[in-house]
Amino acid sequence: MERVRRTTALAAAAALALTGAAVWQLAGGAQKSPGAEAAQDDGYAVLPHTSVGTSPGGCGQGWTSGRSGLQVFDVTNRGISPADVQLVEPGTGAVLGEVEGLAPNRSRPLLVRLAAGSYAFRCLQSDTDAVSGPTVRVTGSGAGTPAVVPVTQQDLIPVALAYQKWVASQLPGLVSDVAALHGAVASGDLAGAKQRWLTAHLAYERLGAAYGAFGDVDDEINGPRHHDTGFHGVEYGLWHGGTTTGLESVAAKLLSDVQGLAASWPKVQLDPAVLGVRAHEIVENAIEFELSGRTDYGSGSNLATVGANLDGTTEVLTLLRPLLSSRVPMPQIDTAMAAARAQLTADGAVPLGALTQEQREKLNAAFGDLVEQLAPIAAVLDVRRTQ
Repeated sequence: MERVRRTTALAAAAALALTGAAVWQLAGGAQKSPGAEAAQDDGYAVLPHTSVGTSPGGCGQGWTSGRSGLQVFDVTNRGISPADVQLVEPGTGAVLGEVEGLAPNRSRPLLVRLAAGSYAFRCLQSDTDAVSGPTVRVTGSGAGTPAVVPVTQQDLIPVALAYQKWVASQLPGLVSDVAALHGAVASGDLAGAKQRWLTAHLAYERLGAAYGAFGDVDDEINGPRHHDTGFHGVEYGLWHGGTTTGLESVAAKLLSDVQGLAASWPKVQLDPAVLGVRAHEIVENAIEFELSGRTDYGSGSNLATVGANLDGTTEVLTLLRPLLSSRVPMPQIDTAMAAARAQLTADGAVPLGALTQEQREKLNAAFGDLVEQLAPIAAVLDVRRTQ
């Protein structure tokens, strides 16, 4: 399905640091010129600020002691090339927060909540080895932003291969379902075509994390803006036209596209980094396209589609769980997933317009919470340079 492909879900993670729930505390916003005015212009003026510099000859310059609590490091790149700057636990290499792609002679705020312990900055200037700054002992009390050990490409490759294998196992069933849809359309069986359309469409929607690897054919198969091709072209004709007349060629093209997808899938090389993004993005897209009703071309099946999207998210989380269990609060995510599923079940297989205001509010709340809980996963599973 041709969706809005957000390659990052990091802004939400930054906001969560205020609750102590963020896994990666990432600084965003425009880069600023170094100086005191930058510290006062980042929206955190009431918090303690510490100026920290990075250059090929030194990392973490300016930070020698500290207290626990929520605070801001104003990180300035004094080198001649862009740099990534990470705040880490020296003993484990686990990262509490980072500033990425900081341009020379620019500064950016890093918001983080520190607990008592030992910390250091790790600076990764372009085309040079990583440099670690001095270890600083922080005193005080209270919990801090959780530190997370970065994942490697090697960590993600087996997961990507497992997901590719799972998708391969699903594609024959999808082809069979679309072939049955085409047969019903060709024979003029309107009721059968509607039933088979829903079965086939949900089978495709369960493959959410693979959409980015499907290329342009994804838009042909399930583009949300099309009512004359793909799944939505057939849907529009069946429910608005009330007949199968004139739809055989549309269904035949859909079948051909799905068969081509299945034939080409063994040659696809899925980017290992994509699953972390999709774990959040599938639900985000379900909210944007399905729960808004934007993709309803007559079938009234948006809630069923969202259920299929949750199936796809569940598959991704199952494969990623070994990597996530020590990095994000999986019990909270599992609870949010269960709540979203329970609300869908309670609402039943009805069109969005048939929901009461109370049902709609509960549905929006459940999925709003779920997408918030899933948001840090993309940041956590982003492969980061550490050397």
